[in-house]
Amino acid sequence: MLFRDRARFLGILMGVTLASLVMTQQGSIFVGIMYRASSLIIDIPSADIWVMDPKVRYIEDQKPLQSTKLPIVRGVSGIEWAMPLYKGQIKARLDNGLVQNCVMLGVDDSTLVGAPGELALGSAGDLRSADAVLVDEVAASGRLAKPPSVPGGRPTPLAIGDILELNDHRAIVVGIARMTRSFQNQPTIITTMSRATTMAPPERRNLSYILVKAKSGIDPKQLSRDIAAQTGLAAYTASEFQWMTVDYFLRYTGIPINFGLSVALGFLVGTVITGFMFYNFTLDNLRYFATFKAMGATDGHLMRMILVQSVMVAVLGYGVGVGLTGLFGLSTQNAAIAFYLTWQLLAVAACAIVSICMMAAMLSLRRVITLEPGVVFKG
Repeated sequence: MLFRDRARFLGILMGVTLASLVMTQQGSIFVGIMYRASSLIIDIPSADIWVMDPKVRYIEDQKPLQSTKLPIVRGVSGIEWAMPLYKGQIKARLDNGLVQNCVMLGVDDSTLVGAPGELALGSAGDLRSADAVLVDEVAASGRLAKPPSVPGGRPTPLAIGDILELNDHRAIVVGIARMTRSFQNQPTIITTMSRATTMAPPERRNLSYILVKAKSGIDPKQLSRDIAAQTGLAAYTASEFQWMTVDYFLRYTGIPINFGLSVALGFLVGTVITGFMFYNFTLDNLRYFATFKAMGATDGHLMRMILVQSVMVAVLGYGVGVGLTGLFGLSTQNAAIAFYLTWQLLAVAACAIVSICMMAAMLSLRRVITLEPGVVFKG
């Protein structure tokens, strides 16, 4: 009955598809933004534990430590290595005279722990040469690109050997790094710790974080607690620090409310459209349900008929909506839009779609169950 009533079938399918699309698409953008909020933690997978000032609340809230804290941390039993990391702001003067704010990362001079593991061009080992820096791939072809050679043309991406002016210091690009886009989407420049502290504005303390690797067989969670107890500093595993960063954005920004309203609106619109169309479909076919009852069909049979129809619409609408979300994600892979579709989000959206269709079916079930078979013979 449902498939033959094409107008109402397409209307119900459109409502479910819209709800599925909005919930998964908006949810994926929200997850993508949260993922980018902790991009630096993700880009340094070699560090099991991050050590910092106890007042740090999230990754961008670094409060520099005294350099004497590094040997103290290294003295804790169970640590394979502990390396410094500098994170700060620096200004890059472009060839056209404009100034671009950048994130400066300084990694350990000898081991280069904290340097990007994947480079599009060059090698991380080249950071040991004079005035050497790495530039993230997106910035190299975007905000830090050289002006077009002809008016109206496209900017020329940075290449190995190009010169940058960072806080009136000369820097030579020796590599282009592939990195996760950051929450603020600022260009990232990587160099050694000593060079970063020389180029950056002078500060009394330059040790932003201490990266720690646990020895084989040592539990990072227990080691982080030992570091905190013995040094008086805050120590979190990479996963804990990542979730702490996400929790800060959830608590103190309007991002969850904005995306939550969008998802709720998608759920509400899908429920209203689907419920209204499905109920009207049932009303228009009451005479057929009455005929089935007059022929001996039980309420259980009729309930299964309606539930099968609603489940079929749920499966089709969910599949189409998720498919459109996937196509949207593929089209934004190289764009500035944050998008990260997880299986957990797909599962939540599936439960929501099933709930929408079940509520729509319940509205119809009551009318069918209370239907008198004799109505088919009236008139």
